[in-house]
Formats: sequence, C-alpha cells, structure tokens
Amino acid sequence: MKYLIQIYSNPESRAVWNTFTPEQQAEGYDYYQRISEELAASGEFVASEALADISLAKRVTSGDAGTVASDGPFAETKELLAGFYLVDCESEARAVEIAGRFPEAQFGLVEVRPVLEMAAGSDV
Repeated sequence: MKYLIQIYSNPESRAVWNTFTPEQQAEGYDYYQRISEELAASGEFVASEALADISLAKRVTSGDAGTVASDGPFAETKELLAGFYLVDCESEARAVEIAGRFPEAQFGLVEVRPVLEMAAGSDV
C-alpha cells in the first residue's frame, strides 16, 4: 500500500537548520539522499520532493472569470509543508518506521497518510 510521508517545518526546526554550517546542511541533504537510495533498493521508493519556499507558492482560484493565480492569502500557520516521500510498503507500521528516520520527527513534524486507490474507489 502507498503512504505519503509529509515532512513539515516550523520556526523551531528552521531555527535549528539555520544554525548549521553549509557543510552540515550538505550532510543533512546527503542523509535524505541515503534514505531515498535505501528505499529505492528495497523497492519501497515511489517519489520524493522538497518544496520551494512558501513565498513562491500561488493560490489558484477558478470561476466564471477564469483561472487566477495570486500570492495569497494563505492560511495563517507556522508549520509549512517542506517536502514529502511517497512510499509503497507492506504496512502502516513500516511507513511509520520510515517516517521516524526523518530529523523533523524529533519536532513532531512528520505525518503518514495512506493513499487511496482512486480507480478502485476504495476508502480507508
């Protein structure tokens, strides 16, 4: 079953990241790369991406006037989606095990959600 592992950031986690030297940040990126490689080797990796800063996001509205992209407003929140992993693994317990390896889990900023099979019309 597929699971989406959502990795968030908040002011506390961003403050910690900002104390890192460029070399330490490079080591951090390497850590994520190693997890990706391990998941690919086990056949559990589907996709992962880091997201750009929220200041680059667009809110899209569609109606009679057409589609409009604007710079906001966005929901007031201090936690922002920073990236995700889409994994295909045998159980929720395994997805949680994978999610627990991300440093953001120390801040309670990682969520695991099952992915619905839209074609099958199943529901969890």
